[in-house]
Amino acid sequence: MGRHSGFIACYAALANYDADCVLIPEVPVNLDGPDGFLAWLRGRVRQRGHAVIVVAEGAGQDLFARAGDRDASGNVRLADMGALLRERIIDDFAAAGTPLSLRYFDPGYAIRGVPANAYDAVFCLRLAQAAGHAAMAGRTAMVVGRWHGRFVHLPISLATGSRNLVDPDGDLWMSVLEVTGQPPRFGG
Repeated sequence: MGRHSGFIACYAALANYDADCVLIPEVPVNLDGPDGFLAWLRGRVRQRGHAVIVVAEGAGQDLFARAGDRDASGNVRLADMGALLRERIIDDFAAAGTPLSLRYFDPGYAIRGVPANAYDAVFCLRLAQAAGHAAMAGRTAMVVGRWHGRFVHLPISLATGSRNLVDPDGDLWMSVLEVTGQPPRFGG
């Protein structure tokens, strides 16, 4: 959920205007220095009294040494940016003599465990029906997807051939910047 792209983090911030900052893998973040994330965060907390930070799973991976470890699925194990941020924020606020009450939670399992609503149930039913029709027609090496409001058959090679990323110069990221008021990049 956000290993390589920040779509979920971006849309979560846009759906609920409570986020003060969103960190995504597509936009490198510098924690230190006068233009870094930690200085900005201290200023935001001083200004508003609080801050809500949304972090995509793969954000800030350039801040860690790469071990190359892989999980059972063959994916590179990502370092825990949330834990790093928690530690660095606590240390930074303490060094600045700024009081801090920090709450950190990882909603990953909660998000995956939310019961389906009526829309989800209907969408899944229609996907299953389209997949059943494809199988009965002898289609293989394909997945069912939605394209311009219609269910279509997509070759697996097309569906997995490239990774969809948030464009740091695109309208989605610009919308996030407008909602959060954060700078386009921290530290440069």
